[in-house]
Amino acid sequence: MIIIHCPHCAKANRLPIDRLSQMPICGACKKDLLSLPIIANRKNYQELTSQPGLPVIVDFWAPWCEPCKTFSSTFEASAMRYANKVLHLKINTETEQAISQQFQIRSIPTLIGFSRGQERSRISGALPAKQLEQIIARLI
Repeated sequence: MIIIHCPHCAKANRLPIDRLSQMPICGACKKDLLSLPIIANRKNYQELTSQPGLPVIVDFWAPWCEPCKTFSSTFEASAMRYANKVLHLKINTETEQAISQQFQIRSIPTLIGFSRGQERSRISGALPAKQLEQIIARLI
């Protein structure tokens, strides 16, 4: 069982990890839980990145980072476009320093693509939408 906070209303939703690929909706607002990026943390990132149902792309970012802020809308649009096909996660490098160290994040934004728990791609910098789509196409 994993807890996902709805990206629309912020309510916590308990969800069996194997249901991620079954278009889960929020129990409170009834909106799609995967249509916007999910905020990952030390409690849920391992389970989310290693689940077998959906490929995962993680945006490592920080609130003070201007390129991160610029890229945020591109990443959000991608999450909407690939809802229920690719899981989009955001990890704040300021609040989740241990995860950032584990993945040796040296610059932000950094994107890491996972498939079945294995890192498949990594790129740093604020990407244009077209380049982000190319990375996602390789994950699907």
